[in-house]
Amino acid sequence: MTENGFHYENFKRRGRYTAVFGVMILALLVMAFVNINTGTVDISAAEIVRIIFAGQTEETKYQIIWQIRLPRILMAAILGGALSLSGFLLQVFFNNPIAGPFILGISSGAKMVVALVMIFFLKSIGSMSSYMLIGAAFAGALISVSFVLLVSKRLPNMSALLVAGIMISYICSAVTEFMITFAEDTDIVNLHGWSQGSFSGMNWSNVRVGSAVIAAAFLGTFLMSKPIGAYQMGEAYAKSMGVDIRSFRVILIVLSSVFSACVTAFAGPISFVGIAVPQLTKLALKTSKPLIVIPASFLGGAVFCMFSDLTARMAFAPLELNISTVTSVFGAPVVIWMLVHREKEKQ
Repeated sequence: MTENGFHYENFKRRGRYTAVFGVMILALLVMAFVNINTGTVDISAAEIVRIIFAGQTEETKYQIIWQIRLPRILMAAILGGALSLSGFLLQVFFNNPIAGPFILGISSGAKMVVALVMIFFLKSIGSMSSYMLIGAAFAGALISVSFVLLVSKRLPNMSALLVAGIMISYICSAVTEFMITFAEDTDIVNLHGWSQGSFSGMNWSNVRVGSAVIAAAFLGTFLMSKPIGAYQMGEAYAKSMGVDIRSFRVILIVLSSVFSACVTAFAGPISFVGIAVPQLTKLALKTSKPLIVIPASFLGGAVFCMFSDLTARMAFAPLELNISTVTSVFGAPVVIWMLVHREKEKQ
């Protein structure tokens, strides 16, 4: 390739990155506005601007915007981005495009331990802080991922790993349902709604805790961009670049589990986001460079979950769908397409 050709390709690549990020940021802003503007109580665009920037309006609408809609929208964006990055890290770790926290049973493991704590220990402790919920979910995520790692050593085949993850998910779900049979009626109602996945009921305390934990994990992930890029080129290449493979793998699993734990603790298990969004992001960018894909995946996950939450709220209003129902409708076809496309490439 000539020097001019190289500069042209570089310019075209940067133009694509700029266009994709521009579209994602615009979509994020549009989704935020539409989510704020949409609900059972009609609030005009002018009123929304006055409420957010000047605080001038009637008390009811002010409370709806600041205490109900804004925390929910922000948590949908933050948790959606976290779930997407969790899937990206697992796909790097297993070198498997369909690896994700929901498919591999990691979300179910987190749900199982959170349910255990809520049912059997909540009465003795009195109340649970957000950090305690995240800690319980993190422990459950690590338990599940440990089983997945043990199985993956004996089942290197992609399909077998997928089946093993689904079986782990079923086991964790069965244990959770077994524990729920011993819960009181009020606990069962709360657990059932939470276990199906939902962004409803979010508050500013959730936003502060969730954003703090996820921001720290995001920074750690971003700082790992160079080792991740080397690992994508192969384990031997990563070692030649000075990457400590054992420590690197531990860090990937911990970061992925933190992301997944935050999502499960606040919103319950949410399906397919962690698989579909990173793949669509890489397809749009036409690159796997972690320095580019990591922030793009976070933005993509945020937009996807905000759109899914809007659909869950408004598709059959005033009834609200579970968030996993919507993410499955949009995410599952992407996974099917990926599997078919992968098989075609092998032929």
